[in-house]
Amino acid sequence: MGQRLEVFEPLEPGIVRMYVCGPTVYDYTHLGHARTYVAFDAIKRYLALRGYSVIHVQNITDIDDKIIDRARREGRDWREIVDTYSRDYFEMLQKLKISVHIHPRVTDHIKEIIEFIQGLIDKGYAYVAPSGSVYFDVDAFPGYGELSGRFHPEEWRQEEDVLREKKHPYDFALWKAWKPGEPYWEAPWGRGRPGWHIECSVMSSKYLGEQFDIHGGGQDLVFPHHENERAQSEAFFGKKPWVRYWLHTGYLTIRGEKMSKSLGNIIPFREASKKWSPSVLRLWLLSAHYRTQLDFSEGALEQAEANLRRLRGAVSDLARMLREAEPRGRLSDKELKALGEVVDAYYGFHEAMSDDFNTARALAAVLKLTRITNSTLIPGEYYTAGLLALRVYEEFNTVFAVLDDVLQGAGAPAAEMTEKLVEIIVSVRQELRKRRLFDLADSIRSELARLGIRLYDHPGGKTTWRIERMGD
Repeated sequence: MGQRLEVFEPLEPGIVRMYVCGPTVYDYTHLGHARTYVAFDAIKRYLALRGYSVIHVQNITDIDDKIIDRARREGRDWREIVDTYSRDYFEMLQKLKISVHIHPRVTDHIKEIIEFIQGLIDKGYAYVAPSGSVYFDVDAFPGYGELSGRFHPEEWRQEEDVLREKKHPYDFALWKAWKPGEPYWEAPWGRGRPGWHIECSVMSSKYLGEQFDIHGGGQDLVFPHHENERAQSEAFFGKKPWVRYWLHTGYLTIRGEKMSKSLGNIIPFREASKKWSPSVLRLWLLSAHYRTQLDFSEGALEQAEANLRRLRGAVSDLARMLREAEPRGRLSDKELKALGEVVDAYYGFHEAMSDDFNTARALAAVLKLTRITNSTLIPGEYYTAGLLALRVYEEFNTVFAVLDDVLQGAGAPAAEMTEKLVEIIVSVRQELRKRRLFDLADSIRSELARLGIRLYDHPGGKTTWRIERMGD
């Protein structure tokens, strides 16, 4: 609401309560959704890295006009629609390594929703229409529109049949009266189902309390969804602010146009993940600050794939160097300079993440470290600087989650065994080349490449290697 950067101070020291608007499960999850979920996962991970205990709630809207409409069009039960697209959503979370602590569903919280609506009626903020629908009286809540700055009553238009039962055209539905053929639940004012906005107020407060720290979602939810959530929640609880910090992700675009079903330019995650590994997609989604617009392009994903390959190669080579090198009793001037550059990268990463979770700048700092690792630390076998560099990569991965396998393997017996086996295969290949059996030598190179192990032949007959597989 302040439209400015503020120092983060949670309501309760050491604990962060965060609610993120999840999917309405009537279609496949697309990259625009993935952008929001990955952004808030990274925010949660960084807060945890800085010592906070984070409670992450992300809802599932499993009853809605869009779900009912799709079920009707396809001649299916609405619950079947929900099951199909909920599975797709959970598969996406798993592939992108996103963990959510609590995943409440609307249909499991009808009792609490009814009680919340009745409370608003009792307090004079809502009214029952002749049809049995219940509306929030916007004029009864001073300050409506402060969150978004987009509320212009004179511009509000709506269907005549809806206008006839409302006090004002901009009042919004808390409960929708039952229509034949639709699912319904019994309520004191009649059969029906919840409106869209009320569900998030109820489920967030049930699990996070009457006030909490962070409410997140896409930029398109600021108005009316989050504006309405704020109004009904502050009216019900009588506390302000209901949410301490509102964070919104920018649009994901294709050739400058917002990704949306109405424009027909949606890219389902399940389709994108057939061409690009989840780690590449996650790195690309975090390559821009969460509030900025991010444009989808093949070139951008190719760059993300190249960056991931560089990061993985550097970590793999660095871990091998640290296993083989030994600490030195005295550091040379060159190593001291390299150590200073690693320290700069460490602070650069944290300064970026501490500045409104700027993952773009944080990634740039770690890519700069990768250049230092490849050009200085590994060739010089700088053990002390290398240890600190590995620590930077570990903290980077705590947030970005794209280097799990190469970091987990660093120093492990399985990794050592893999290295020994690869070294044996490389020596066999070198012997084949000496005997001019190039077809067999090339076959070995190809098979290793298929496994993600890249060989580099150097002048003089020396061959080096690194693991470059994507790991997904």
